[in-house]
Amino acid sequence: MKKTVVLGTTALFLAASPVAIAQTTSTQERLSPAEQNQLTDMRIDLVKAALQLTPEQEKLWPRVESAIRSNVEDRRARVAKVRETVGKRADQNSSEVLKNRDPIAFLQRRSEALAQRSADLDKLAEAWQPLYKTLSPEQRQRMGALATLVLHDMSDVIDRRRAQSEDED
Repeated sequence: MKKTVVLGTTALFLAASPVAIAQTTSTQERLSPAEQNQLTDMRIDLVKAALQLTPEQEKLWPRVESAIRSNVEDRRARVAKVRETVGKRADQNSSEVLKNRDPIAFLQRRSEALAQRSADLDKLAEAWQPLYKTLSPEQRQRMGALATLVLHDMSDVIDRRRAQSEDED
């Protein structure tokens, strides 16, 4: 009975989290650093609760949590860099921006950002691997369900942003 309640509660959190993530993702730039940290804490706690780690698995969790937090910080730095670039051009009108654009510099900035993102994902995978090897089939299933929900939500957010940008054009 207790396991059913825990699984039901986890399922509720998993179902509700994509909605919360979708709402906060679009407003994340309006959140204070403390609120962003709180949101990260909640997401980490959600993943940990969904996995229901054993005492042995708990020993492997700090490395995963550290990699998640590092990934979040690096993403914030990339977003800040983009904001800085956009901010420099804010006082120019769109025709000036288009006339003065440097496609090579854009490709180089994009390449650097993707390389950093790739390195972050490698670190995250390395951190997760020892823990993942110890997960039971049920834990792996919950992790897969969580990943599927998050990816589905990300797809929905991307679709909404595309629709918004089409409406603005």
